[in-house]
Amino acid sequence: MKILKKMVVNLYKSGEVVRSLSSEYGVSEVTIYKWIKKFSPVGEIDDKVVTQADLQKLQKVKKLLENME
Repeated sequence: MKILKKMVVNLYKSGEVVRSLSSEYGVSEVTIYKWIKKFSPVGEIDDKVVTQADLQKLQKVKKLLENME
């Protein structure tokens, strides 16, 4: 499923319209906009792109490590 999400986001970034993607892949427009937000770059660390999904993963790991103390 993650591959589909990234593919749809890449199609959007290449100029496809969300409405078209929604009807073609059977996913709501709201969901596609959430994917765009989740997989779009929010910054860079050591020349690597960081997405919202990456930040969420890091926050989960941080929380787990804090709970281990």
